[in-house]
Amino acid sequence: MGKKLTIFLVDGTEIGPRTIEIGNWSGKAVYCSRSSLGKILERAEFNRPGVYFLKSMPNNSNFNERIYIGEAEKLRNRLKQHLADSDKDFTELVAFISKDEMLTKSHIKYLESRIISLVKEAKNAELDNSTQPELSLLPEADISDMEYFLEQIKLILPVVNFMSLVPSVVTRNAEKESESFGWSEVYQIKTKKLDAQMIETDKGYVVLSGSECSKQTSSSISEGWVKLRNKLIETGVLLDTGGNYTFKENAIFSSISAAAAIVLGRQAAGPVEWIDKHGKTYKQNQENQFEGDFGDDN
Repeated sequence: MGKKLTIFLVDGTEIGPRTIEIGNWSGKAVYCSRSSLGKILERAEFNRPGVYFLKSMPNNSNFNERIYIGEAEKLRNRLKQHLADSDKDFTELVAFISKDEMLTKSHIKYLESRIISLVKEAKNAELDNSTQPELSLLPEADISDMEYFLEQIKLILPVVNFMSLVPSVVTRNAEKESESFGWSEVYQIKTKKLDAQMIETDKGYVVLSGSECSKQTSSSISEGWVKLRNKLIETGVLLDTGGNYTFKENAIFSSISAAAAIVLGRQAAGPVEWIDKHGKTYKQNQENQFEGDFGDDN
């Protein structure tokens, strides 16, 4: 089922501050760059309790963003402190508040703790928080409300290019993951030195845990794939098992060629590298599928 997001450009420019709302959701997001934060801090949204994300340039070049998660009963006061703090060199901000009186101190502390956990699990950003607060003790109904609030946060963040909650691994059983998306085909790359399996889901191309990955990299492999590979090693997704690296978890790739390049350690055309159990490439299966879909149009 689709979702309707309403984005309002506060100053009418394509790069300026914006608010984001979702139909039938009591929450609201406010996004802006650091340079424009001072101009909008007097808005009513910043006088409310909420949680916020600060994005900075990563210290570790293997990541694309560094994220700090915070909460405050009055966002304006806390954000003014961050603006005055030379150690908080953030470039962008997104804050989440409630349009009614739904969020209390216990609620925002619960959200802060859950978000930090999810950033760690996603393994897609450098986390700037040095500690993780304990989960607030909430009634069961309030936990349900906060988990729903959190799901809307996860939907909105990529819209403003905050990718820290977009998972780079699938924590559930891979076979169930495949079944849940109605996709049963498992593709394989197998050489004398390694064996890897991949499935396609609507989250991306998932290289399954237990798959092997070449330790060596060719000079042909792009810098972006090297960076991605290093991130997988650093976050423990790829483990050194002697002759090869082995995927400890089910890793999600946005590109089938990225999945092949990481496995093979060289530049690779994924659609022809991944082979199904019948010896057909992913590309051949896609072509056959499209021929079947449109074959009756003549």
